[in-house]
Amino acid sequence: MTEIFREALEARLSAQLFPLDTPLSELPVGGYSPESDSRQRAAAVLVGVTAGVEPGVVLTLRSRQLEYHAGQVSFPGGGRDAPGESVVETALREAREEAGIQENKVRPLGFLGRYDTITGYRMTAVVASLEPDTAFQPDRNEVESVFTVPLAHVVDPGRFRRDTVRYAGRRFEIVTFEHATHHIWGATAALLEDFGARVGCGRP
Repeated sequence: MTEIFREALEARLSAQLFPLDTPLSELPVGGYSPESDSRQRAAAVLVGVTAGVEPGVVLTLRSRQLEYHAGQVSFPGGGRDAPGESVVETALREAREEAGIQENKVRPLGFLGRYDTITGYRMTAVVASLEPDTAFQPDRNEVESVFTVPLAHVVDPGRFRRDTVRYAGRRFEIVTFEHATHHIWGATAALLEDFGARVGCGRP
């Protein structure tokens, strides 16, 4: 029965994603356009969805001791540091290092578009299904906790709103996702909104 749920979920998700063999240059770029593409640091995040009766999207609460983005909610992910490392390999490595998600529990399915952050990263989002019994063992130096948001909430457009922030002397419009206990905003909320729109509305 568990495998049936996972296969149904994967079919639903894969139908709305860019295939994994899509060249990165062909993925659309959203977010905040930089003055030059060369200023953006390549990064990858894992949009992991737990397979089961009530699927959930995996997020992390970053440690409050970090120098950058302390205490913020994010997807597991980070910069592409290793030479020749693919975005899928980066996303899987970071998910293992930050959240303790073992690669044998993860099945990559496809890409969302890329997203330029206010802080200078060009993120590629790798969507994957996770086995229902996937254990989370966060690295406490980087991640305070790992939690899931019901996919049913992510596909609800009424849970998203627009806010504004100031950063480096500029004013930006950002996306915020309504959550009972966590403040989810910025690039994370924007990727959640894109993902939810694709999965919930069948957008190509």
